[in-house]
Amino acid sequence: MTTAPASNPSVWTAPPTFWARLPTRTRMIVLVLAIDLLAALLSCGVIVLNARSAVEVEMKAALSNVELLVSDTIDLAQSASPETLLQTLRLRVQGLRHVRVTVLDASGAVVPAPSPRLRRDQHDAPHWFVALIAPEARRHELPIVVQGRHIGMARITTQPRDEIDEVWGYAVSLSVASLLVSLGLLIALYVAFGRVLAPLTQVAEGLTQLERQDYTARLAPPASRELAIIAARFNSVAQALSETRAANGRLNRQLLSAQDDERRATALELHDEFGPCLFALEANAASVIRMARAEIAPDRTKLAQRAEEISTIVGQVQTLNRDLLNRLRPHALGQVPLPDCLVLLLRDFTRRHSGTGFTGTFDGLGPGYGDVTDLTVFRCIQESMTNAVRHGRAVQVNVEAYEEAGGRLMITVRDNGGGIAPDHRVGLGLSGMRERVGALGGTLVLDNGSPGTVVRIMIPFGSERSEDTSVISDA
Repeated sequence: MTTAPASNPSVWTAPPTFWARLPTRTRMIVLVLAIDLLAALLSCGVIVLNARSAVEVEMKAALSNVELLVSDTIDLAQSASPETLLQTLRLRVQGLRHVRVTVLDASGAVVPAPSPRLRRDQHDAPHWFVALIAPEARRHELPIVVQGRHIGMARITTQPRDEIDEVWGYAVSLSVASLLVSLGLLIALYVAFGRVLAPLTQVAEGLTQLERQDYTARLAPPASRELAIIAARFNSVAQALSETRAANGRLNRQLLSAQDDERRATALELHDEFGPCLFALEANAASVIRMARAEIAPDRTKLAQRAEEISTIVGQVQTLNRDLLNRLRPHALGQVPLPDCLVLLLRDFTRRHSGTGFTGTFDGLGPGYGDVTDLTVFRCIQESMTNAVRHGRAVQVNVEAYEEAGGRLMITVRDNGGGIAPDHRVGLGLSGMRERVGALGGTLVLDNGSPGTVVRIMIPFGSERSEDTSVISDA
């Protein structure tokens, strides 16, 4: 006993993240901002490294220049008095950039400047920026010796804040310019992304229309080549869905019409065939009853005649009932192999159409290919032979069915009738055959056979065959 496989449980999907819920344009802008921020951090790192190196070099150069200036001043003023030399030196080193020079006399007291210059003690660069760039302060003391006598000392201290202020001003200017450029770029990207993604919004609206079964939705081709391809594919899908819906509507109408025709034909046959038989049975039964109730002994010959008539009528009813059931549903399908069912079908046609010869070759068929496939093969052959007799007035019909390599059933129904008329219109029978074969992924071709008509059918068969074959063989 086999058990049907359990249906797969619904797969749990995690809820969308906050990032996934953001609009596409917002996500793209955020990505651009992240790239700008990373670029800004890298630029700041490069600026800091270059500034540290530049300030270090500048401090070394300033220290060397001041040392040279102090030495030259001492050499040029050897003939002056110690006080005049110290005042001259103090005046020359006053207000230098990047260094601070303090002149001390022999006792270690600071020599005041004769006319102090104003020095800016407020700096622009913040302390954290200074801490990133400023090198370690250096101090150098030069003795002042005149004519072999030590008269004082010049104390030189590096002061990088002036250079750091220049670097800070450059960094601020660059940052403001980069910020303005980035803002302009973001605004331009926001507008550009809006224009680029606008067709996607139209696609979403069109999909919503399709979801609501409005297959008239169409998209205008946008300027972008890639999005134009998407719009073209969308329009193709919408057109295909519209055509499929129209075909389904036609098929439903044909199905309803076929059902009504089948009911009408069944009712007519019950009225024309079963009605007279039942009336004859009723008349013969009434005659038997009258003969049995008569006072005189019944005539045995008449009783036997009435019984024979009743038996004959019952046989006619059984034949009509069997034919009717076979038209509604061939009872042999699923009980005997498919080739035997087709042989019985040919025998039935030969019996009902004595003026037409029916031959068939079914040696290349397997015992069964699944209930749906077997019924399709049976109905297509039945309908093709019916059309050959009814419309083609054929006197010879040949049917061939075999299994081809690659898992395909090949069916050919050939007759010697009048062929396909120039004003031929597809009726319910032929359209029903096309729908049956198309539902199984097959093809049906109707051609002139010179003389007559040829119906060629290809039906692929799948994994149902083994199951149905085992059932048939067990039966």
